[in-house]
Amino acid sequence: MLEPVRPIQLSEIQEARERIAKTIVRTPLIRLELGPDDPDIRLKLENLQPINAYKLRGAANAVAMLPESERQRGVWTISAGNAGQGVAYAARQAGVPCAVVVVETAPASKLERMKKLGARLIPVPYDVAWQALDERSFPGTEGTFIHPFDDHNFIAGHGTMGLEIFEDAPDAAAVIASIGGGGLITGVASAIKALKPEIKVFGVEPETAAPAALSYKMGSPQVFKNWKASFVDGAGGQSMFPRMWERMKPVVDGYIVVSLEETKKAMRLMAEKARIISEGAGALPVAAALTGKAGKGPIIAIVSGGNIDLNKFCELVAS
Repeated sequence: MLEPVRPIQLSEIQEARERIAKTIVRTPLIRLELGPDDPDIRLKLENLQPINAYKLRGAANAVAMLPESERQRGVWTISAGNAGQGVAYAARQAGVPCAVVVVETAPASKLERMKKLGARLIPVPYDVAWQALDERSFPGTEGTFIHPFDDHNFIAGHGTMGLEIFEDAPDAAAVIASIGGGGLITGVASAIKALKPEIKVFGVEPETAAPAALSYKMGSPQVFKNWKASFVDGAGGQSMFPRMWERMKPVVDGYIVVSLEETKKAMRLMAEKARIISEGAGALPVAAALTGKAGKGPIIAIVSGGNIDLNKFCELVAS
């Protein structure tokens, strides 16, 4: 039986921070220098984590909190690449075996890095992985399953980013995070709302995969029928998991949907202005901030990761 969904307490996030301090990087928050008419956007650079993505925070906390008996059996997860790297990195540090049921279309760079971290990869089509996330099981895996978003300790680990954001930008008016499964935004929003409830928290998805925005509009968790794969592989699910909807509802203020064109433009802008290589999902918050829907700022845009094949990145920003 799954434990019922409950709010993530500020104390749990603070304890997670102590627990993962030696594993993660306290990432910088920098201003994106734009024109006087543009919103004031600051970038939270999670692309600078050792695995170049924020997922290490949650994975390190979840693995550290497993009882010794479960840890010895090894761990496994399901991922399009970033959660897999996070769990593999944390498992390697803890000296335990790790397997990843991985989306077969994940970028080669993500697959390569998971292998280098010692993970055993089981490649499957996207919809098979999405179904396994719902069922929390997959044939041929053994050990303890660590859910890449619907896991209380994983989410509490992501909340540590909210503590850093608040310390570095107590004047923030809004925070924007990409939504894949909803773990990142739930963690960050849980911290932010506990510290300063008037800071608005917005989720962003690509137009090709926007179940959270649809769920918000309909008032209940929805399946996104026109889901399409795109270069934004780290965000935008096929559906909104009811448990994640329950977690997000009390702490998220609104949802923004951006086009793939706006996302590419945001990737190019960050590369030009701040010399940042961001994957598609990492650029969504900047694209959302530029729409003006989150106000004039200061807006914290979470650059959730930079795991993208360089050839692909060049092709996207050049077009």
